Amino acid sequence: MKQPLYKRVLLKLSGEALMGNQGFGIDPDMIKYVADEIRSVMDIGVQTAIVVGGGNIFRGIAASSFGMDRTSADHMGMLATVINSIALSDALERKGVQTRVQTAISMHEVAEPFIVRRAVRHLEKGRVVIFAAGTGSPYFTTDTAAALRAQEIHAEILLKATKVDGIYDADPVKNSQAQFIKTISYMEVLERQLKVMDMTAISLAMDNQLPLAIFNLHHPGNIRKVVCGEDVGTRISN
Repeated sequence: MKQPLYKRVLLKLSGEALMGNQGFGIDPDMIKYVADEIRSVMDIGVQTAIVVGGGNIFRGIAASSFGMDRTSADHMGMLATVINSIALSDALERKGVQTRVQTAISMHEVAEPFIVRRAVRHLEKGRVVIFAAGTGSPYFTTDTAAALRAQEIHAEILLKATKVDGIYDADPVKNSQAQFIKTISYMEVLERQLKVMDMTAISLAMDNQLPLAIFNLHHPGNIRKVVCGEDVGTRISN
């Protein structure tokens, strides 16, 4: 069995990842699959934190485009991430993985408040920590929240699980000639405005030398392969 390359990682999941083939909400089969994938990483002793989006339930930017106040829309998006985080926590607990949900906005009855030292302690005790409600501030995406939390807990790499195999120079769904990019620098992602993560998240990762791995969530075993240093997806670094 391959040994893990990293001791502590942060995994970013989009809300859409939990939808499966549905148009909305949470697909029970998909969330079980994701829980199995995360458990396979825990089984080899990798401390794992997760940031999950809310796009399967509510997307702040989309709502603000039809006239809703952006701050209100983003607060609704944060609450959507809490729903997803509790669902993922439940799926993991049923697989025998201990979890804690920490939120950036206080809601003591449902989750712990985000406290860095407490989060690190949970990780050291072998629990998965799921960070909900983004950064707690409007105008920031869950991508930015993932880059921020990864820094705070001293994760060695930020893993972004997507529905494509990595970064392409164009949208592979719309353009069959799109070329796959194996490795790329932060600056090149910013200059070419490649839509892999938002620019704030990329800038934050670049400033702090946080490597990023972009890979396909839908290939079983991919999270574990990336954690073990196998040649999967795209790497963003210096």
